[in-house]
Amino acid sequence: MHVHPINVHPTAIIDSRAKVPASCKVGPYCVIGPDVELGEDCHLVSHVAIEGPTKIGANNAFFPFCAIGMAPQDISYKGEPTRLEISDHNEIRECVTISRGTVKGGGPTRVGSHTLIMAYAHIGHDSVIGDHCMLVNSATLGGRTCDRGRMGRGRRALPRASVRAHRGSFLCWRRNHHHAGRSTIFHDLRRAQHARLWDE
Repeated sequence: MHVHPINVHPTAIIDSRAKVPASCKVGPYCVIGPDVELGEDCHLVSHVAIEGPTKIGANNAFFPFCAIGMAPQDISYKGEPTRLEISDHNEIRECVTISRGTVKGGGPTRVGSHTLIMAYAHIGHDSVIGDHCMLVNSATLGGRTCDRGRMGRGRRALPRASVRAHRGSFLCWRRNHHHAGRSTIFHDLRRAQHARLWDE
């Protein structure tokens, strides 16, 4: 482990096999597991858990109670060494969960750069998020979802596994007066296409 102690709160736990540059700030009660690699100038505010294998780029901010690089929520997963890769300049807010990939899905889950992932969002195993995306509060990506970049996803917009959203598309959710459930999208979205999802 390579990290300057002045930037690590005494209650934080960092595995000796993790790579944490001296420019990173690790706040109270954070846990960084083995095979985690952080880029320069990352900031873990507090109560952040990161498991590996996970590789994270530079200038990423992780807010309290997010769980990053945890095992995929897939019954076929048997502990294989799959990965999570996050690029640069992302803001990952409170209680976000991002899972590692699966062998059947190709191995890694990937998040691009300059993306805002708001509170309680979930990025499932083997998903691919491009650059300049926004996932608002409680947005959920099913496993193997692919967002090409420069797209937005609204609250409670729930793409089914394997759906692809291309550049400039936007998914949003609208409450039906008779139902308070969540909506699901089953088809790919073309470039710059918007989808308003009603309750099922």
